[in-house]
Amino acid sequence: MSGGGPAGGPVGDGGLARGYGRFLSALAFVGCLILLAMMLVIVADVLLRNLPVPGLPRGLAWSNEVSELMLYLITMCVAPWLLRQGQHIRVDIVLQALPPRLAWTLEWIGDAIGLACCLVIAWYGSQAAWASFQSGSVNIKTLVTPEWWGLAPLPIVFVLLAIEMVFRMVRLAHAERGPRHDAVSAA
Repeated sequence: MSGGGPAGGPVGDGGLARGYGRFLSALAFVGCLILLAMMLVIVADVLLRNLPVPGLPRGLAWSNEVSELMLYLITMCVAPWLLRQGQHIRVDIVLQALPPRLAWTLEWIGDAIGLACCLVIAWYGSQAAWASFQSGSVNIKTLVTPEWWGLAPLPIVFVLLAIEMVFRMVRLAHAERGPRHDAVSAA
């Protein structure tokens, strides 16, 4: 019996998995909205620099800083969805060439390592965000913002990635004994 894709298979069709998938899709949509907002900020900055408008500044001094933060937030919003879709960076040419059972075992090892990494990064990210919050650290550039604002999304997203790693492991447990066939680089 096959896993049937990122959300398919006997367990992937459960209500919890479907609900989580919808949540990640909504989060990816938020990432798309942030991308649209970033584009609008950049266009407004370029226009204001090149077309003087009486009463408006010559460009938006804060546009680079805000665009950098938006790029980071886009990554944070879309990463769990990409993992669920099997569209993350994956070097699987060796897995496709190995005997199916060995490849399946290596998939498990990779998922276990991925889960452990996500949990460690979530833990240290939350510690860094909390320490920054408690100390009142600020970023001073064009805008002055609390440092923890930029650190807070990191542990949240890595918890979401850890949850998806668990769903991946459940799907793998119910899949055929072989490497995953979603988003492979070799046929």
